[in-house]
Amino acid sequence: MTGVLISVLSFIVAIGILVAVHEFGHFWVARRLGFKVLRFSIGFGRPLWTRVSGPDKTEFVLAAIPLGGYVKMLDEREGPVDEADLPRSFTRRPAGHRIAVMLAGPAANFLFAIAAFWVLFMMGVPGLKPVVGEIKLDTPAAQAGLRSEDLILAVQGELTPTREAAVLGMLDALIDEGRIDLNVQGVSGDSRAISLVVPEGERRALTEPGALMRGLGFAFWSPKRPVVVGTVAEGSAAAAAGLQPGDRIVAVDGERVDDFLRFYTLVRAQPGARLVLDVVRGDSSKRIEVLVRAEQEEGKTIGRVGITPGGSAAFPEWMQAVERHGPIGALAPAVAETWSKTALTVKFLARMVTGSVSTQNISGPINIAQYAGISAVEGPQYFLSFLALVSLSLAVLNLLPIPVLDGGQVVYQLAELVKGRPLSDAAQLFGQKLGIALLVALMGFAFYNDISRLIG
Repeated sequence: MTGVLISVLSFIVAIGILVAVHEFGHFWVARRLGFKVLRFSIGFGRPLWTRVSGPDKTEFVLAAIPLGGYVKMLDEREGPVDEADLPRSFTRRPAGHRIAVMLAGPAANFLFAIAAFWVLFMMGVPGLKPVVGEIKLDTPAAQAGLRSEDLILAVQGELTPTREAAVLGMLDALIDEGRIDLNVQGVSGDSRAISLVVPEGERRALTEPGALMRGLGFAFWSPKRPVVVGTVAEGSAAAAAGLQPGDRIVAVDGERVDDFLRFYTLVRAQPGARLVLDVVRGDSSKRIEVLVRAEQEEGKTIGRVGITPGGSAAFPEWMQAVERHGPIGALAPAVAETWSKTALTVKFLARMVTGSVSTQNISGPINIAQYAGISAVEGPQYFLSFLALVSLSLAVLNLLPIPVLDGGQVVYQLAELVKGRPLSDAAQLFGQKLGIALLVALMGFAFYNDISRLIG
């Protein structure tokens, strides 16, 4: 329950900050271009806090439903307007000014992301070097000649100092061409160029969350994790055999094991088998026999004993990479990071429409709340990074040409500039209904993905 509470509170804080940034962009530009702002609201529904301020007696509101916000401007379409205020009504302001106000919200989110990345680069962005670990046979990685312990220096000619950079580069190359060009360095110091080629019919599946590395056929290197029992599931094979938290398993059927992944692989491959485990418990050693349970997973029969790992494995210092800059030097990488993440987001959205990227990448409030909670627990740097990424997504989403979003409103204003007069009320009403229907459908699909991840 504590984890759920942290996720909910972190989500509310994150959305509150990003919505406030977005709406402040609209508010700030509207005020400076002569629009009369009636209300600035964070959230929807019943007001929890209200304050009236400024020469225009603008209402500042904190409302009960923290899933958005709005800036309400004087608009004669919504009711009578005093003749003295008519020049400040939304419909009476120049179309160029209206477009500027609509674009100001997404612009504020982009600026927030740049500022967040700027702070992060000054603090130091931690990462792990993209060193290759296990490689599976008959996969694109194996066929390309990738070797265990290779260091990925660049993807498509772009340097990749961290795993995140390598993964994003490979994903970008996959959806563009299906051919991933890597520059790698072997353990002996030799550098070489290799290409991972993914058949066209298999590319879309690799764009599903978490599927890229598995589909390419390799994992990043990780230190061995000792086979220490963390928890024992109630009613499991391990509980029946008498295993206890803190036990260290050193051998299986006489074969020494010093890595939890190796133990997991041995158990998984032997459903229904009786395994003899050599266990160290405190200062004593004992031999325990466990009957591996046979369970079904994705149509296959696998073995499970019902324990989770309790040991930890720290990455050596040579694997860690930290990018840090001074106040001036941090600005360029912050802008570059914002640009690259935005470009990848736009590319993903476009490819989802064409069907070449999996729509499972669409996340809703549940998944976002989970990530908010995880990043908040990890620390301020991780939470700030999370805020920057969601801020970019919010900016891109609002620029889509859907009538109820900022991008759709910009389309209306551009149409007015071309026609020389506003669109008819009927056309605008139809657009609003269509936009609401599209957003409801999108949110429904996002919730479906969230729930599928939870139960899957």
